Amino acid sequence: MSDKPSAVPLGKGGATSTDPLSGVAPEPGVAKPDPILVVDNVSKSFGGLQAVRVEHLEVQRGTITALIGPNGAGKSTFFNQISGFDRPDAGTWSFEGQSLTGKPAYKIARMGLVRTFQLTKALMRLTALENLMLGATGQRGERFLPAIVRSWRGQEHEIEARADELLKQFNLAHMRDEYAGAMSGGQRKLLEMARALMVHPTMIMLDEPMAGVNPALTQSLLGHIQALRDDGMTIILVEHDMDVVMGISDWVVCFAEGEVIAEGRPRDIQANQAVIDAYLGSKAGHEAEHTVEGES
Repeated sequence: MSDKPSAVPLGKGGATSTDPLSGVAPEPGVAKPDPILVVDNVSKSFGGLQAVRVEHLEVQRGTITALIGPNGAGKSTFFNQISGFDRPDAGTWSFEGQSLTGKPAYKIARMGLVRTFQLTKALMRLTALENLMLGATGQRGERFLPAIVRSWRGQEHEIEARADELLKQFNLAHMRDEYAGAMSGGQRKLLEMARALMVHPTMIMLDEPMAGVNPALTQSLLGHIQALRDDGMTIILVEHDMDVVMGISDWVVCFAEGEVIAEGRPRDIQANQAVIDAYLGSKAGHEAEHTVEGES
């Protein structure tokens, strides 16, 4: 795995000869050539507020798909439904052709779909190595009989070697024996991403991976995300930084008031009037307002 961004990220330029989304129309709910995740009629309400109402959404395998939209648009709530951390009021969804409807988060993770959180969930009083090792599944030492006869030791060495490999890949080897509480916010983001990879996932969902990250680590995070895609992994990310979204995404999905109002390549989304009205226009105006206030 390389720390450098892909030389020709699909989000930068349009379709290429290897673009799996070549020829896909930029329309909400459009079918993909090889969807790894398919969502149908998923809805979630809190009291009288309907937070999510997704009629149909497909995520193409081996791509970076960004979810954008204003605050309160339902992006993180949608993440929670799909990853099993919350139950929708209605709807079905499948991953790799297998239904995930009603499955708890730990079973979904074991099937190869994992997620990270906007606020990192690192265990502060464990070391970086221990945080990663804890993420491995199927550990024999967690069962009563193998723990007594100590038949878990060989597997423990394998898990530790895997954790060390990931620490090295994410430039955290020097923090191996340091407590997670002593790490910076950006380092904990990297640690959480590395821990998610301990289960050898097929798809990873990243909830605002750049939020609160020092600019010095932003490029490193971007490089790792692109490298995961280049290694064949499918990535969905929620992100508000439009430079990041337009720079690394293969496909962009825009939410507004819980619904998918647009899909397409970055250039399609930038020119979509519904997206401009619901998000990009107000976002640009908000940023301009802050710029003027800063200059006054």
